[in-house]
Amino acid sequence: MLDPAWLRAPVWRRVGDAAAGALSLVLPEWCAGCDEPDVGLCARCRELLLPRVRVRSLLPGLAVCSALDFSGVPARVLRAFKEDGRTGLARPLGGALAAAVARVEGAGAEVAIVPVPSSRRAFRRRGYETSALLARRGGLEPLRALSSRGAVADQRGLGREARAQNVAGTLRARGVAGLSVIVVDDVLTTGATLREAARALTAGGARVIGAATVAATARHAP
Repeated sequence: MLDPAWLRAPVWRRVGDAAAGALSLVLPEWCAGCDEPDVGLCARCRELLLPRVRVRSLLPGLAVCSALDFSGVPARVLRAFKEDGRTGLARPLGGALAAAVARVEGAGAEVAIVPVPSSRRAFRRRGYETSALLARRGGLEPLRALSSRGAVADQRGLGREARAQNVAGTLRARGVAGLSVIVVDDVLTTGATLREAARALTAGGARVIGAATVAATARHAP
C-alpha cells in the first residue's frame, strides 16, 4: 500500500525517490561495511551504525551534532551510499542523522530541517540529493531552502582553506525569513560547507540553532 504522505509529496520528490530506489534494485548486493555476500548490510555492520552522538563546536554559537565517527564501517557505508549508488543504505544512515538532529539544543516540531544541497556536478553524477534523501529516510521533513549558485569544484582532496574558498558565497537561501532551522549534511569534514549554509540562511533571515550530520571526521573529534 502506498504511503499517503509520499503521494502528497511534490512530483520532483516522488520521481527522485523512485529513481533512487530503482538504483538499489539493479545493483549487485554485498554488505557495504564488510563485503559479506548477498546482503546489503549485515547485522554486525548495522549495529556499528547505531548512533553515538557527539557535539562539536563549529562556530561561536553553532554546535554540530554528529551521530558517528567517519571511519571504519560507517565511512565505508557512507561512501557506498554516495559514490556507488547504494541508496538502500539511506534508511540506516538516515536513522543516525535523525538521532543527531534530536540532540541539537532547541530541536522540535517548530524547527525547519534544511539539508545542504549537492553541487550541480555531484547531482548530475549521482542523480539524487544525498542530504535530502538521508533526511527523508530518517523520518524528517526537509525544507529545500538552500540552492547552489556558481561552479563548485570537487571538495575531495582539498584542505581546510581550499574548501572554505571553494564554497564561499555558493549557497543562497529562500523562504526562510523568521524560521528557526537546523542544517543537515552527511559528513562534517572541515566545516566549510556548514558554515556557508549557516551564512546563507542567516542572510535570508533565518535563525540557525545548530547543525547535524551523520558522521564527522577525526579532525572534529571532541
